[in-house]
Amino acid sequence: MTMTLAIEMPVAAKPVCKTVRPPGSKSITNRALVCAALATGQSRLSGVLDSQDTRAMVQGLRQLGFILESDWAHSFIDITGSSGTIPVRNATIHCEASGTTMRFLSAMCALGQGEFTLDGTHRMRQRPIGDLAAALESLGVQVTVSELQCPPITIRAIRSPHAEKLFGGSCSVQSSVSSQFASGLAMIGPCTSHGLTIMFEGQRVSVPYLDMTRRVMESFGASVQCEEPTKWSIAATGYQGISYAIEPDASAASYFFAAAAITGGSVEVRGLSRVSMQGDVGFCDALEKMGVVVEWLPDAIRVSGPPRNGIDIDMNSISDTVPTLAVVAMFAPGPTTIRNVAHIRFKETDRISDLVRELQKLGVNVTETLDSIHIQPQTYRGTLLETYDDHRMAMSLSLAGLRIPGVHIKDPLCVCKTFPGYWTAISNLADLDTSAWPPSIMPNAPISD
Repeated sequence: MTMTLAIEMPVAAKPVCKTVRPPGSKSITNRALVCAALATGQSRLSGVLDSQDTRAMVQGLRQLGFILESDWAHSFIDITGSSGTIPVRNATIHCEASGTTMRFLSAMCALGQGEFTLDGTHRMRQRPIGDLAAALESLGVQVTVSELQCPPITIRAIRSPHAEKLFGGSCSVQSSVSSQFASGLAMIGPCTSHGLTIMFEGQRVSVPYLDMTRRVMESFGASVQCEEPTKWSIAATGYQGISYAIEPDASAASYFFAAAAITGGSVEVRGLSRVSMQGDVGFCDALEKMGVVVEWLPDAIRVSGPPRNGIDIDMNSISDTVPTLAVVAMFAPGPTTIRNVAHIRFKETDRISDLVRELQKLGVNVTETLDSIHIQPQTYRGTLLETYDDHRMAMSLSLAGLRIPGVHIKDPLCVCKTFPGYWTAISNLADLDTSAWPPSIMPNAPISD
């Protein structure tokens, strides 16, 4: 019988007071990898994140025949671009649990000539991809998905000898479940022969991630016209290889900001600012509404706690930080309602029902609707918390242990999906006594300046 690893979070002995720089953004890294692979010429990406998701993307690109030289220790990757083509004619790609790898490479394979099958973990086989498949089919690509409209997905990109590139044209894509469908389509637009016009159908979720996609594309020479809120026109410009620096991960930074709020301390995160391309810096706006002091510096953000009130907030645009804010809300003097986040039920786990279940184990008075969570602070207790193989659940729930004795986190290594050094980082940040933790969960994570 296999025993599942669990660790006990030490309570912070004093308020957190540190200056840190998180590792590079996973979301930007994987977008830049796609654009660089499709570019003409060489690219060097610096500040790349070393994680399961980014390694899945690199491995997937290699299986498609792209040449990448990675130096994970020094956070850079050199890529030889293919000028908008797919080097191999057939490939089978295992995307692990990486949604960006699955969605982006599925769209990218439409630029090739041949048959490409993409699969992933058990949970990946439960995550929707039918809306992307429908959009690709409307562009003349043959696509097969499971009966559940989830992976595995097979792309048959077969064109006449006279059609060297995917024609492009126009397509519609549902954007109410994931912004990654539209991002994947957008990134292949410059490599089509006639450009691509994308119409967004339904409520757009995670809009800042779409803007991130556009900004990364434009850095590599693409032309994206946002003619209307629901219409993008992408010219057939191709991409040009460049040197591209990736900013620190704002989603990862949310755990450090939250630690300051929960412990009543102060944390300065360097490398992020009000003008960062990542929408998740908006997590600090949410904290500010809770009475946390936020200072926006030219190349840093400083957050000082504690929260002084609960809030009612629409978190659709920064939904990856919902579990983090929910934990902060536990310690706010007043109720908090997080709204308009139904789409997070389709993430690595159901981040509404499963989050509510774990907060209730901690003694929190918390309820849910289809698209919202309501948190009423009260007395707490330590317990063993499930993480559902979800990196964000593990990192967010661990923060409760900074104040509540006896909080145990099950399967802590699931954080490796996006932040392998998290446990080292949080223990350094809060000066925790981690002598009881196994060395296997404590890789080097030099984030403190």
